[in-house]
Amino acid sequence: MRETKIRLNVDDVSSFVNAAAECDFDVDVNYNRILIDAKSILGVMSMDLNNVLTVRWYGEDSNFERFLQKYVVA
Repeated sequence: MRETKIRLNVDDVSSFVNAAAECDFDVDVNYNRILIDAKSILGVMSMDLNNVLTVRWYGEDSNFERFLQKYVVA
């Protein structure tokens, strides 16, 4: 499992979900105690995008990891 912290805005959600959907492994997004499948656009849109989100993925995909770099926060 890999994990990183990201910040998305409404305009980024579609690209993020599409990138997660291309992965052949599970990708989750969570904030506090809410856990959402990152491949669900409705799920990701329902999260509070004003906060930093934690992304966890359970496989390896260099394209997905490169994509996430645009949204990583310290």
